[in-house]
Amino acid sequence: MVRRPKRTDNGGPPLDDYDGPPWGEGDAYIFLAWQAAHAKAWKAPSRDVMLMRLDKAERLGLTYEEYTLELLERGHHLQEEDAMRITEIKAARKRRRSR
Repeated sequence: MVRRPKRTDNGGPPLDDYDGPPWGEGDAYIFLAWQAAHAKAWKAPSRDVMLMRLDKAERLGLTYEEYTLELLERGHHLQEEDAMRITEIKAARKRRRSR
């Protein structure tokens, strides 16, 4: 007898049928190093640092996440003089929403 699919089933393959290690076929050391670096980079900063970033982000018209990501990627705090880069970030935000 054929099983009827659940109402929420989209007909695709199961997503959790992989029994191997989380790093797949690649090098475990590289996977674990990137995982540790990601956790360290996105570790919550102190309250004062978070409030300072939030204040600067709001003054520039960005979200806290956008401002922090820019700081982590480029290594400098955005200022009003960086209007061109701020415009690029806002344009990317609009592209992400439209998808």
